[in-house]
Amino acid sequence: MEMIFGAWDWAIMVATMVASVAIGLYFRFSGGRQKTNEEYLLADRNMSVFPVAVSLMASFMSAITLLGVSAENYYYGMQFVAINLSYGIATPIATRLYLPVFFGLQKTSTYEYLELRFGPRIRLLASLTYTLQMVLYNGIVLYAPAIVLESVTGLDRLVSILVVGLACTFYSTLGGMKAVLFTDLLQSFLMFAAVFSVVIFGVIQIGGFGKFIEAAREGGRLDFSNISIDPTERTTWWSLNIGGLITYLSLYAVNHTQVQRLLTVSTLSRSQWCLWWSWPVLSVLSVTTCLSGLVIYVVYKDCDPYAAGKITAIDQLMPYYVVDAMQAFPGLAGLFVAGIFSASLSTISAACNALAAVTLTDYVSRWRSIRPSIIPWLTKLAACAYGLVFLALAFLAQYLGGVLQASLTIFGAVGGPLLGVFTLGMFTTYANERGVSISLLTGMALTLWMNFGGPRPAPVKLPVSVESCAANVTLPVADHGDYFYLYRVSYLWTSPIGFLWVLIIGSVLSLAWRQQQPWERDGKTHPDPALFTPPLARILKKRIEKEKSVMQCQLLTSEDCN
Repeated sequence: MEMIFGAWDWAIMVATMVASVAIGLYFRFSGGRQKTNEEYLLADRNMSVFPVAVSLMASFMSAITLLGVSAENYYYGMQFVAINLSYGIATPIATRLYLPVFFGLQKTSTYEYLELRFGPRIRLLASLTYTLQMVLYNGIVLYAPAIVLESVTGLDRLVSILVVGLACTFYSTLGGMKAVLFTDLLQSFLMFAAVFSVVIFGVIQIGGFGKFIEAAREGGRLDFSNISIDPTERTTWWSLNIGGLITYLSLYAVNHTQVQRLLTVSTLSRSQWCLWWSWPVLSVLSVTTCLSGLVIYVVYKDCDPYAAGKITAIDQLMPYYVVDAMQAFPGLAGLFVAGIFSASLSTISAACNALAAVTLTDYVSRWRSIRPSIIPWLTKLAACAYGLVFLALAFLAQYLGGVLQASLTIFGAVGGPLLGVFTLGMFTTYANERGVSISLLTGMALTLWMNFGGPRPAPVKLPVSVESCAANVTLPVADHGDYFYLYRVSYLWTSPIGFLWVLIIGSVLSLAWRQQQPWERDGKTHPDPALFTPPLARILKKRIEKEKSVMQCQLLTSEDCN
């Protein structure tokens, strides 16, 4: 692709970086100057709802997501947009059943809950799993937009990785959680601007919204009728809503990165409002990104860029469109690239802060006594170290080949089993550490096998055309070979399968293989209600109160008791 960046484009990109660094410097030298871990990791728990709600959305809407979702709708149709319904179903579940437990405990690390409920081994296992998945994923998150910048600007990808990675590490290390939240706010605005610019420009180029819808319908991209229960079909109403529900809960109900943000406000009701407001923000960006893929399809419906060999991967569709169609308008390319990089900056900065919290709380503080005065400095050092690790992985990513897809697969495959662990802990009193640990390990082995095993069939795309391409192009023939069943199951079912596996195997093993619970080791007959979801906690409280009243009654005379 040719270089199309002009002065306006570079100005927008530079302004984005400078603003992000400036926010980090501001919070480093304002307020409490990030001198305590409470301020550095949890923003003194006094943040307002809106920036936290937007940050919740931005934390996992990376450049990979924006580029991937647009390509998904281009090649597989608009049915993917139905996943937003599952987010609406999952939000009240997360706010009412999971969040009150974490907010009531007020722990720095989400995985501290697992030690209180089960024991130290499962806490260490879960936190190590989380650390590995976040480190691998964020190395790729930093690498992916560098390819976009190289395509659109001609700037070497290694230079862009270095500039963006160091800027992100700098402001997230200096400014802590407050800097992360407010830069997320700025970067979310740029993400919206980038995607909206593609949609609006494309609809104008096509000749209006009516022509756009008609062309998309004729191309088979507006078919929402797939209600098949066959799990091998890529996207159906069942896979999108069930898979989307479990994926959302694994990210927004129990993932440490999100829970840490939800603890930065002062009350439970405000924390719940953060989740409620993040849902429409997330859905608007998701729907707009889906529309962007549809717009690009209509523009290239007679000459598919991938089939014509103009791009080497379907994720390059959106940057290709920007280069091909928007270069005549100064600033639009810069706005697009700033938005794509902002998506990655918000994800990486969130990860630096969250991983620093886990490292100090789950690893260092548990095994070594540390003077309170140096804990904030160690936390900042950990955040900086993770930023540099992401940089190193991003530099190595171009040589890793298939590991790129592998790291993204790990991110999805681990979420369902981890959600199952927290669900067993909060919704049952019988689950024990031994049963849950085995179910987590075997559940992750199953989901990773499903995603890594092969040979596996290529997904079947909707028809594309090459009629108007300058050169003669032959469309690839669909592969109808016979493959092992689990390798044909849609990626949307991975998290639900892992989730159900942990629930079932963890329950069976816990009931069959009895183990002393933490409260029994402490000589108590009942668990602490604070460790359980509110409906179960209310039942436990009533049971405890009833037993107390019976014991008090036994101390009285029978006449008084009556």
